Amino acid sequence: MTQPAPSRRHAIAEDLRNQIATGRLKPGERLPSEAQLAARYTVSTPTLRNALALLQGEGLVEKIHGAGNFVRHPLRRITYVGGGATLSAQSDEPLRTTVRTTHLRAHGHLTALLKVTPRSLLTEFLCLSHEGKSPHSLARIYMPRELAPAGIPEGLLAARLDQLRPQLSEVRETVSTRLPTRDEVTALRISSTLAVLSITRVGTDTTGRVVEAALLVLPGDRADAVFTTHHTNKARRSEG
Repeated sequence: MTQPAPSRRHAIAEDLRNQIATGRLKPGERLPSEAQLAARYTVSTPTLRNALALLQGEGLVEKIHGAGNFVRHPLRRITYVGGGATLSAQSDEPLRTTVRTTHLRAHGHLTALLKVTPRSLLTEFLCLSHEGKSPHSLARIYMPRELAPAGIPEGLLAARLDQLRPQLSEVRETVSTRLPTRDEVTALRISSTLAVLSITRVGTDTTGRVVEAALLVLPGDRADAVFTTHHTNKARRSEG
């Protein structure tokens, strides 16, 4: 039985994919402009963009607004360990994280997430990690204003939070997969068709007060999540 011919966008994507795999197009190299590529492959610009979107979804190409399309450097996979642990990268070199601090009042879903009244004073830490020049993952951390540390040195947010917030008694995590929002596509330079791992982590103290809520966004082409359950001997006996 004769196989159907691949569509033009798939054929273009396959040709560029082979050029990347064989080293003809090197990591960090800028691709020709979309107009030049469309002319080279004798297709319309929308068809060419659809081909590039396939490679963006595979993590082979990234589009930088105002600069063009580039061959992406291979990205390290990171592992999210359940139970409130931090992200760990499969490399000795840590990811570089920038932190932007914003003071705001609770509204919408934040009131339910942190179990506070509307317009309560909150602090948001917007954390964007990078590997080299490429964005890697995104996190938004919310705390009641009076618990939030000030003057966070770059890369030291997690350590400062551990020092200053009340001790966590419980961490509840909700994990799902979804397509990225428009803002996440822009911030992480990913395709709008690439699924992301979305983790909502809520930490409470011994009184049941929410002292930290984190919204993590991990692109699916570079992240794993690991959850381990430890069964005690007492639990095993009761099951028997």
